[in-house]
Amino acid sequence: MAKKVIIVDDSKAVVAMAELALVEMIGSGMIEFKAYLNPLVLLEALQNESENFDLLISDINMPELNGLELIKAIKSNSKYKTKPVIILTTESSNEIKTAGKEIGVTGWMVKPFSDEKFVKSIKMVLGV
Repeated sequence: MAKKVIIVDDSKAVVAMAELALVEMIGSGMIEFKAYLNPLVLLEALQNESENFDLLISDINMPELNGLELIKAIKSNSKYKTKPVIILTTESSNEIKTAGKEIGVTGWMVKPFSDEKFVKSIKMVLGV
């Protein structure tokens, strides 16, 4: 059964690059891929249980709700507490990485990313 991977990033270009990098995994049925441009829309869908995921990939700097706030809200729900989250961002300071680890972030990737590293990270986190 396909693992569900959700990306939330306010940049359509980043979402498109991520989807292109994952095209083989999507095409083979290994993963189902869904994108959200607005973190509040994703949070609402998760809270009302119309959405679910096996892996969440999130930007940090987004309008209305930043990625760390989003993850903290998601991880407060026991249903998502152990679900893996990868941060995909331009942020790379130790302070922000530490803040991410404290709220349960699984991994950290800095933009721009290489397709190979991106795919390898996702496969490793999902165990596929």
